Amino acid sequence: MIPKDLTRDIISDLKTIKGQIEGVIKMLGNESAPEQIVNQFKAIDKAFQKTQFLLLDEVYRKALAISIVDAVRACPGNCGNEDKIEYIRQEFPKLKLNELSSKLQEIAEIQQRIEKYNKEG
Repeated sequence: MIPKDLTRDIISDLKTIKGQIEGVIKMLGNESAPEQIVNQFKAIDKAFQKTQFLLLDEVYRKALAISIVDAVRACPGNCGNEDKIEYIRQEFPKLKLNELSSKLQEIAEIQQRIEKYNKEG
């Protein structure tokens, strides 16, 4: 579930982008200068990337937080992955969007090892 305040911000941003697109359509109909149209496309692209970043950052961060909590709960304290789990937990607030997906993969692999450890142990 995406937090209501983030949903509100994303909807607001998308409405702004929609208005910018409608403006480009009018500019094309009015035969505006190509430079003006290109500038509007750049503004639309920048706004869309910002909105997409907000959404992805929230979704990935939430998924990673849940996975960290699950890994901590599953590790009985001597599963051989405590240090790595703690490292990811400590680094979590500092992670950038491009690092979140690799950490999600890393924590998933740790969870698989813990699951195997718990079945064997």
